[in-house]
Amino acid sequence: MSENSHIAPMRLAKFLSHCGVCSRRQASRLIELGQVQVNGRAANHIDHVTEQDDIWVNGQKVVGLAPKLLYLYHKPVGIDCKLSEQDPSSLLHHLPKGPRVYPVGRLDKDSRGLLLLTNDGELCHALIHPDKHQEKEYIVKVDKPIDGTFCETLAKGVPVDGQTTLPCTVVQIDERTFKIVLKQGLNRQIRKMAKHCGRQVMDLYRVRIANLMLDPMTVPEGQYCQIDIAALVLSV
Repeated sequence: MSENSHIAPMRLAKFLSHCGVCSRRQASRLIELGQVQVNGRAANHIDHVTEQDDIWVNGQKVVGLAPKLLYLYHKPVGIDCKLSEQDPSSLLHHLPKGPRVYPVGRLDKDSRGLLLLTNDGELCHALIHPDKHQEKEYIVKVDKPIDGTFCETLAKGVPVDGQTTLPCTVVQIDERTFKIVLKQGLNRQIRKMAKHCGRQVMDLYRVRIANLMLDPMTVPEGQYCQIDIAALVLSV
């Protein structure tokens, strides 16, 4: 790393996210698993580091701060957001060339649409932390007809994994399709909400995160485009 530190000492997990290695949450997991070394020893969560420290993650040297990048990716069905080199369906094999980026949250393997990719750990935190309540909009098709009661039930909140989902916006589009806008991201939340109401999701398509809309004419399925981080407007 550089001889002169360009930043004040910071917690190791935060530093790794700033360097574009992974999100802060993922960095904490790697530290816990003993996969991070600092100056020749196993790292711990209370380590504070700078660019002057010798830091390795999974046998690869961390080379310092990377430019902050943000990509909009039009994810197809069949791509797994887990970054596994051994899995041919992994998103890892479809990332843009250049500094390493990672997905902001996930879309299920059988879901499609807008996925953001970044190496900015602070931005990732602001988008996915449950206290931030950033909007995510989906178009959902189910296996059976729906009506106003179905939409009202989802909108008010239903039991999912031992808790009631937050109120959300649900608008019927046609006999079996609705738009839903969430401000939380429980595991497979929409599928579980629909199942609670006796429906199976046949197609789940994310079209918006915060103020960023997916335009399939501009970004066809399987493609991505780099966008200015300043173009992303987050709710306070």
